[in-house]
Amino acid sequence: MNDARDPEGPLVCARCGKTAETLPLTWTCSVENGRRSYFCEECARANIRSIEGRLDSSWW
Repeated sequence: MNDARDPEGPLVCARCGKTAETLPLTWTCSVENGRRSYFCEECARANIRSIEGRLDSSWW
């Protein structure tokens, strides 16, 4: 499993497929059903409302 502190192999944006060797600070991580998904800066910006809408109310 990829971990933000020590990712295994290149990271792949779950939406557009862009890759990165290390986790850029501008990428977003989403955890759903125990699975991490990473989103590049462009995809995160384009879909931030959808990402926020899936957060538990305890985050707010």
